[in-house]
Amino acid sequence: MDTLTFDSRDLDVTEDFLSRAYARMRIASGTPGSTRAQIHRAGIPTMSVDELALDFEMAYSVSPLGRICLCVVHEGTVRDHGFQGVEDSFGPGDVVLFAPPDLPYAGRICNARYNITMLDPALLAQVAGDGSRPVRLTGHRPRSAAAARHLSRTIAHLRDDVLSDAEIADQPLIAATAAQHLAASVLAAFPNTALDEPAAHGTEAHPAVLRRALAYIDDHADQPVTVADIAAAAHVTVRALQYAFRRHLDTTPLAQLRRVRLAHAHHELVAADPGSGITVTEIAARWGFHHPGRFASLYRDTYRKAPHEALAGG
Repeated sequence: MDTLTFDSRDLDVTEDFLSRAYARMRIASGTPGSTRAQIHRAGIPTMSVDELALDFEMAYSVSPLGRICLCVVHEGTVRDHGFQGVEDSFGPGDVVLFAPPDLPYAGRICNARYNITMLDPALLAQVAGDGSRPVRLTGHRPRSAAAARHLSRTIAHLRDDVLSDAEIADQPLIAATAAQHLAASVLAAFPNTALDEPAAHGTEAHPAVLRRALAYIDDHADQPVTVADIAAAAHVTVRALQYAFRRHLDTTPLAQLRRVRLAHAHHELVAADPGSGITVTEIAARWGFHHPGRFASLYRDTYRKAPHEALAGG
């Protein structure tokens, strides 16, 4: 897991650090008051969440980062933010896309506390693309206030419950499911080329597609799996795969994958020796469940008992 911490009151040091950690920055001269900058980053190769608190004004001019860059403002303002065809300012509670991965952007941070979430654009295609072209976000503001709140909660959950614990974040299934969850939340929040274009389904919704997909899920549940992987195994596009699951099973490929992993976790809990010292959290994490409370709720809904009862032989 990648972590980074910075704390300084020296504006020259801060300007140099920000320019190296992100892209070219310029701190406004003559800013009165505090000059403190605090930054903490936690991430895995496909995504990261940075918390920043800057007690001064700073101009930024950022070259294309090659990553999707989201901002959630806690306090203060981001003013005069602009990239190709967009000019906007943001305040507390706003959730925005700073710019597409291939475009530069610029603006001003004004005594703000905010977070920056960056993710690999390929994650969007893994969740919702058909493999023929990248999936792009087509708007810098979420579809609605509710969509913004949901994405903000997702980012906070990843920051606090996944990326805060290296032992959890470094587990391959945890990393894969967390990254897919973030990508799915981003696609649900922002207009994009995958979910906003009509799809042709034709005979691709045939039950044979499901048989191939379900077999692949069963055989690879212990490995990091994306929707694109399942679609490739079923010999269809991601859109067609999702349509087949909705039409015939009233679910999604990732929900089915989660159901299979839950069944494996259940079998491990039942078979485990209570005296071995193994915990519910360890078994859950091994099968990609990084939030113990949510795992317990899902387990109770499915098996009508708490996971610790199954582990104890109940």
